[in-house]
Amino acid sequence: MNDIQQAFGRQGLYRPRDGRILGGVCAGLGRRFGIDPWPARLLFLLILMVIPGSQILIYPILWILMPNETTSYPPVTGTPAAPA
Repeated sequence: MNDIQQAFGRQGLYRPRDGRILGGVCAGLGRRFGIDPWPARLLFLLILMVIPGSQILIYPILWILMPNETTSYPPVTGTPAAPA
């Protein structure tokens, strides 16, 4: 599970310490995609109304897999690092 959290953290998917309502998943997704937390929450609810059920499963899974903001990971670059 740490590998998944590290991958999410390197891609900028993390749960912020401020601006979270429940678990910070929507706030983290909003930050990652450059939108405010409230429109991200409204979009989440809109998708929940259109496709019921799946988001109820996705939110807790992301809550577990997305690391907190306090954990830092190096950013992902376009080219892999050369072996030493």
